[in-house]
Amino acid sequence: MTGSAGLPETGSCGRRVEHIGIAVRKLDEAVRRYEALLGVACYGIEAVEDQRVNTAFFRLGDVKIELLESASPDSPLGKFLETHGEGLHHIAYRVPDVAEALRQAEAAGFRLIDKEPRRGAEGMLIAFVHPKSTGGVLTEFCQIP
Repeated sequence: MTGSAGLPETGSCGRRVEHIGIAVRKLDEAVRRYEALLGVACYGIEAVEDQRVNTAFFRLGDVKIELLESASPDSPLGKFLETHGEGLHHIAYRVPDVAEALRQAEAAGFRLIDKEPRRGAEGMLIAFVHPKSTGGVLTEFCQIP
């Protein structure tokens, strides 16, 4: 069964919101701020060297909040922060197969940033869909290895 974009519906393939990514300038300050705001402790901080970001995660029920700090001003996140400032960066969806999700998205006319899955935080396979084809929202597909 497929949804309106030609992609399988959420219930039929296990897709769900995996995390919401929030760009921040200073990770340590943002972690303290979000711990106070959410009332939960950060459960993990990780550097993702090939993406030049540092991440911190919070679990809220079935969804995670990922804080992202640029490790380099010329990284994609560094450029995002320079242009847009802090705030919502992306929404990530867990999928059973990132490569298949990319294939389906491209076949449905979406512009891809990644043609192949790559490693992301927490050891997941990830790939991004360009925000110009998703109404301005950077979209990430995540697969637990």
